[in-house]
Amino acid sequence: MSSEQFYERMDVMHTYTIVVEPEEGGGYFVTVPALPGCFTRGSTVEECQERAVEAIEVHIAGLRADGEAVPEEVGVPQLLAVTVAA
Repeated sequence: MSSEQFYERMDVMHTYTIVVEPEEGGGYFVTVPALPGCFTRGSTVEECQERAVEAIEVHIAGLRADGEAVPEEVGVPQLLAVTVAA
């Protein structure tokens, strides 16, 4: 990749929603709904945000290396609750 291509990619910014879920043993598990397979963990919410940026960057680099398109978030995901008999 030429330096020109590198800087062109740096100009393209993407914003993604992350889902931060508490884990039973402590800490948090993070997923990125718009990027299936992109996840990370952290001890604090702030650490989760930092690690999510890294995970997203690596995930996008992998997509580009494989010649795949980088998904855009279509809309903000909604968190809904449902009640079931179990």
